[in-house]
Amino acid sequence: MNTWIAIGVTVLGCYAVKLAGLLVPAHTVERPYVRRLAALLPVALLAALTAQQTFADGHTLVLDARAAGLGAAAVALMLRAPFLLVVAAAVVVTAGLRAVGG
Repeated sequence: MNTWIAIGVTVLGCYAVKLAGLLVPAHTVERPYVRRLAALLPVALLAALTAQQTFADGHTLVLDARAAGLGAAAVALMLRAPFLLVVAAAVVVTAGLRAVGG
């Protein structure tokens, strides 16, 4: 029964967020500050998610093969490598370190 309550609350929450977005006046959304914020917010959220998934293990901070893979991806990005090569570099470095380190 608790699962259905959680699903219902989630559905209502999603609907409320969608409704709130539709009720925002158009002149508010057209402001330059709001446009800049809307453009930067997804990047900030993605960066936060990446950092949390890379450097956290439960409630502890860890530096392991995932951090090295992220570093390899950053180097590949600085070298302007294509996206698939960036992902491949991260995968190869992470898998290699896990294979060596156990």
